[in-house]
Amino acid sequence: MYDFKITASDAQTMYADLASALQGLTAGEPDAIANMANAAALIWETLPDLNWAGFYRNVSGELVLGPFQGRAACIRIPFGKGVCGTAAATLQAQRVDDVQAFPGHIACDVASASELVVPIVRDGRLLAVLDLDSPTPGRFSAEDEAGCLKLAEVLSRAI
Repeated sequence: MYDFKITASDAQTMYADLASALQGLTAGEPDAIANMANAAALIWETLPDLNWAGFYRNVSGELVLGPFQGRAACIRIPFGKGVCGTAAATLQAQRVDDVQAFPGHIACDVASASELVVPIVRDGRLLAVLDLDSPTPGRFSAEDEAGCLKLAEVLSRAI
């Protein structure tokens, strides 16, 4: 049984602890889906003010819904469409303070106001994107982006 209680007072320490827990949680497990499922649960439990946390997998050049926590979501997203598709096409993190202002935003959950999407890449190839949504505008900071990029590094070896 796992019981992770990550309660750091500053974001940098919290993300370092989260990355360490994620590394321990995925160590030795070769199944990508299992690792994404546990990662989504760990992130959901640790980060405050989220209404969705999960993954879209790169399946033949299209993003396909993977393990997540939150409400039911869009199943397929083309590269270049919406925040997730843009992150997939550019291989660049997308931090959006107001999703309604993002050109082509795909509203899977109308409660989402801000979003952070981080590509997970190994050997130059997109494996998946980590997608975090919040009902609070401007929820995600530069520290959140940097922390999630570290999580993506761990996940690139686990999925």
